[in-house]
Amino acid sequence: MTIKPTLFSRSLIAVSLSALLSACGADSRTQTQNTTTAPSIIAPGAPGDHPTWAFSGKTGIGTSFEPYVTTTQHAGEYQDSVDNPVSRVWFSLAQGILTETMFGLIHNAQLKEAQFIVTGNGFVDTEKDNTITSIDYLYKDDQGRPLSLAYKVVNKDIEGKYQIEKHFFTDPDRDALMMKVMFTAFEAGVTPYLYLNPHVDNAGANDIATVSQDGSTLLAYTAEADSSVISIKADTPFIKASAGFVGQSDGLTDLLQNGEMNWQYQSTSGDAVQVGNIALTAQLPTLDVSSDGKTSLTTTFVIGFGKDQASSIATTQATLASGYQKVLAAYNGEGDNLGWQDYIASLDALPTMTANTTDGGKLLYASALVLKAQEDKTHAGALIASLSNPWGDTVSAVNGSTGYKAVWPRDFYQCAMAFLAMGDTQTPKVAFEYLKKVQVSAQTPGYQGVPGWFLQKTHVDGEIEWVGVQLDQTAMPIMLGWKLWQAGVLTDSEISHWYQTMLKPAAEFLVTGGDVKLDWNNTHITPLKTQQERWEEQQGYSPSTTAAVVAGLVAASEIATQSNDTEAAAHYLQTAKQMAAKIDDLMITTQGLLTETGANESPATAPYFLRLAPTGQPNSNVKLADNNGRVGLDQRLILDGGFLELVRYGVRRADDSTIKQTLALIDNTNLDDNLRVRYQFTTQDNQQIPGFRRYGNDGYGEDVDTGTSYAEKGSNTPGQRGRVWPFFTGERGHFELAKALIDNSLSQERHQQLINHYVKGMEYFANEGLMLPEQAWDGVGNPTRFNYLMGQGTNSATPLAWTHAEYVKLVRSMTDKVVWDTYPIVTDALKL
Repeated sequence: MTIKPTLFSRSLIAVSLSALLSACGADSRTQTQNTTTAPSIIAPGAPGDHPTWAFSGKTGIGTSFEPYVTTTQHAGEYQDSVDNPVSRVWFSLAQGILTETMFGLIHNAQLKEAQFIVTGNGFVDTEKDNTITSIDYLYKDDQGRPLSLAYKVVNKDIEGKYQIEKHFFTDPDRDALMMKVMFTAFEAGVTPYLYLNPHVDNAGANDIATVSQDGSTLLAYTAEADSSVISIKADTPFIKASAGFVGQSDGLTDLLQNGEMNWQYQSTSGDAVQVGNIALTAQLPTLDVSSDGKTSLTTTFVIGFGKDQASSIATTQATLASGYQKVLAAYNGEGDNLGWQDYIASLDALPTMTANTTDGGKLLYASALVLKAQEDKTHAGALIASLSNPWGDTVSAVNGSTGYKAVWPRDFYQCAMAFLAMGDTQTPKVAFEYLKKVQVSAQTPGYQGVPGWFLQKTHVDGEIEWVGVQLDQTAMPIMLGWKLWQAGVLTDSEISHWYQTMLKPAAEFLVTGGDVKLDWNNTHITPLKTQQERWEEQQGYSPSTTAAVVAGLVAASEIATQSNDTEAAAHYLQTAKQMAAKIDDLMITTQGLLTETGANESPATAPYFLRLAPTGQPNSNVKLADNNGRVGLDQRLILDGGFLELVRYGVRRADDSTIKQTLALIDNTNLDDNLRVRYQFTTQDNQQIPGFRRYGNDGYGEDVDTGTSYAEKGSNTPGQRGRVWPFFTGERGHFELAKALIDNSLSQERHQQLINHYVKGMEYFANEGLMLPEQAWDGVGNPTRFNYLMGQGTNSATPLAWTHAEYVKLVRSMTDKVVWDTYPIVTDALKL
């Protein structure tokens, strides 16, 4: 917000200045410092305002590239050494500022956000709210393709009073983040203040903030003995520094009073420990305009992390001493340094793939970097879904939350296949071996029942978070193993080893299911019926789940044959054929309620695939369960593009009549918005590209009426509506390629049309930082507090690894003119 001279308002803060003065003494609260001296007062106002996470629509993410160390037991690990210390810091950028920053494990957030408050003649600005933001990559090739995850963010004041340019990257040799700031004032008397809101060790209500005795270092930690410690230093001395509780005694609350930093607190905790939602504020020198009409200040900040105060401060000082140029060169991989450009150079498929993009390969290179960045560096191969907390700015941070910074074997499979598509054979192999950590066995804490299935969602260290059984997540590790074996990444002996230790138990579970008892989940699984389909919401018979199960069992049959387990091989193959033969009866309605012109009109157009058949009776009036605030509707009203996975994995031909008929309904834009799946978007050069929702009646998104975030008013809010997911544009592109191949229509012209329609379509959804979102705005209902435009990524989760993976795979498929992750063995086995 901007506050004019006559508008300095005490009502803007949660507690009046007089109340704060009476609590601590007027003299101590109003002292003014022009030099760096240590404040000595404990901040009042604990615990501060209720903490939340940051905006989830990231425009950039970053971390250092680290090479694997190969051992005799494992394909690769991350191991610290004198020559190669491993940096375990990740950061994200959104709304022009630094947001969630992690240290240690990839989900272990330490900082919610850091931004500048700017004061001047009659105004108090926050960088996030009062500037126009642009973002670019610091290190690019001659074609403008990013070569590292180092960013330049430029924030221009909306009234032209100042500009802030910031460079972000991490130190590959230490657990530290570097932020170089170039502040330019265009009028006199402009003062910047660095403002940080820590959320140490993945929660925001248990923190302590401290300013060092000499006033040069800001510190944050929790009251726990094993707390991580954040330290912040700059190469420009702070004029003043203070610790406080957000909304009560923090620097922003102070500055909003009169545009001056009057309060200085050395800590938020004294002899009696008090914790809460804390902030740290540091004043920089005031800028006076010189004869050229502007004054600039260049300052480098380092945010360092450690397991104790001494190590954190030492790390911060060492990175600051190394200097901007040296740390950035190491991060990029310039000269003798091993960094991000070396990883890009190792991807031998990228140069050829670039020719099948429409942006010169910019999003392709960014996707390669983003996918690799979303791997944990303690548990090598642990690939997460997104470095974000969905709708984070309305999600409570009182307790720890991984958000999407966790392992789902489904998303995991998509990413591993994308790495393989780019020419990275190391990462998918390490990832495949990691999967054993998240497979249910007799060693799984608290588990009783049949082993072999893969956990729904876990932390990267294998800690169990969600325990639903999703049969596709048990099939995909088998599919991945087969692909790696066929690509020569896994040898015959290696695939046989993994068959015995991981893949056979998975295949057995896909055949027989059995009793499951873990945490809340006490059930009996009978394949093909899955407890949850790929959207993790409902039980029943799912076309997309079935596609994976059939493909997984056919792949298991081949691997079993290689492993001399001929009896099991025959059983898996026979079961896969039997399952494929049941698809029509279980999942296709011949008494539909949808037509090509709208719902509930006569005559109905059938047959078509259902999103889900809860009981395997697709012609009945069985309703899907209520979910995400949406009342369940007749199963025959709900469409889901997941049936295209049947074509992708080789279970159905692309020219199958029911596939085509269901596509006609999916493409029906005359359905009402609740049931409608397809939406059209217009690119900057006026091309029309398609986008698709997950399914009709989806409630996983912003509220249509109020514009509130998903679950902001509770997860069962009736007006919630799921939006377009850009990776479906890629899934449709894969289908159209398969269709062109099967009907022999893939001419050079048709090939280019597919690229222009689907590859370009996915590129359209990327934001300025080349991050691809989970969901994009479809124009239906209230555009929310952010006033989203058509096609703009929402606050759900950006970047989504699955979306980037789908883009990479689509480009590889268009390059090869063959669907990248199809399974010809399935087509052959089913004699299609």
